[in-house]
Parts: sequence; structure tokens; C-alpha cells
Amino acid sequence: MLTVKQVSQLTGLSVRTLHHYDKIGLLRPARVSGAGYRLYDDSSLARLQSILLFRELRFSLKEICQLLDRPDFDPVKAIDGQLVLLQAQRQRLDELIQLALKIQTTGEITMNFKPFDDQKMEQYRSEAKARWGQSQAWQEYESREKAGMDVSSAGSGLLALLAELGQLRDKGPQSPEAQAAVARLQQYITDHFYTCTDQILQGLGQMYLCDERMKAAIDKAGGEGTADFASQAICAFTRGK
Repeated sequence: MLTVKQVSQLTGLSVRTLHHYDKIGLLRPARVSGAGYRLYDDSSLARLQSILLFRELRFSLKEICQLLDRPDFDPVKAIDGQLVLLQAQRQRLDELIQLALKIQTTGEITMNFKPFDDQKMEQYRSEAKARWGQSQAWQEYESREKAGMDVSSAGSGLLALLAELGQLRDKGPQSPEAQAAVARLQQYITDHFYTCTDQILQGLGQMYLCDERMKAAIDKAGGEGTADFASQAICAFTRGK
């Protein structure tokens, strides 16, 4: 077991921060020695790693505590969502670096504020919370699964709808045909997975681009560029309401 000082040295967190985590119930030591020293075992360190990943993704301590304390919290599933968010964060940072390099090279101040837009990250976070079981949407999904609904096989139908959407690329994401296809997609998700609100649909549209595995599957089903087009069409659909 490690003392609080050793955990501090290992992680870079201050002893004061670790004490605070203990106080609010976020990270309890495995046990406290007779001399009053907090001691942390491997299980404690695994939880701390999850905490640090969530903190990097700007979840509040309260949100992290709620996630980790759920009896159905699965750290393996959570890693999938964390990877999506980390990739999105890296993409945003790359865009900021490119902007700074351009200004440094040309000496010109460009009026490009897109890299500073944090809206996508907020959408990703909303979708991640749904995926990790905190939201009503994920609870609805689980209840349907427990009720015997074959939600897993519905994924092939979802891919078919996305492929259908991809065939409309030449008409444009805002075309009536594309928007009707998005409406069918939203209804299909509601019928087979969980109630797909516009906010959830918007988050899914962004995830279709950020999650490399999902993007590859969608492009394979509908052709190169389908995931990008679906994301644009969903964005137009939700903004138009």
C-alpha cells in the first residue's frame, strides 16, 4: 500500500488535494493506519486514474463522484467514451496550434475563432454521460435490453439508415431529402434504443466524426464521406428547429 505522500509523488497531486478527495467521498483510502496515515491500494489507484481522466475532460468533482459511485459503472465502457473525448480535445488543440503557428509565420492576426469554439466538447460530454449510465437515455436503453428487446441487432438497421443518408450526399446536407432521412434516423433511435432528443442527436452527429471506429463503420456502410455528411445533415436538422 502507498501513503498519501507516495500517491502525491506518483501522481503529481498535492497532499491537500488528496485529503480533499477523501473529505468529499471521491477517493477514500483503502484503510487508515493506527497512526492515522491514509493508505491506498491498487483498487484506490485505479479509481484515482479514472478520476484524473475525467478531470482532464473537465468533468466536475460532483459529476465524477456520481459516475464512479453508480453500482453499474463499468470502467472498461467508460474508457471508450473517454477516448472519444480525448480525441476531440486533441483535435481542438491541434487546430489552436495551427492557428498560432500561422500567426507566428505570417505575422497577421486572423479573424478565425473556430478553434476556440468549445461547443463540440460540450456535446461530446453530454453524449458520454448518456453512454455511461448517468442519463435517463442510458437507463431507458438498459431497461429495454432487460425487457428482452433486441437492441444490439438494431445496430445493423441504424447503419442501413446512415448508409441511406450517405447516398444523398450530392443533394446537400440541408436538402429536404437529407433532412427527411435524419428525421427517420432520429425516430429509429427512439424506437429501438432510447428517446433521441435533438440534443442527443446532435451529440451523436459529432461522435460519428470523432469516434474513429464508428466513422470507419459508417463510411464502410455508406461510402467514403458518409459519416461527415451525416454529421452535417444532423447539425442542420437540429439547428433548424
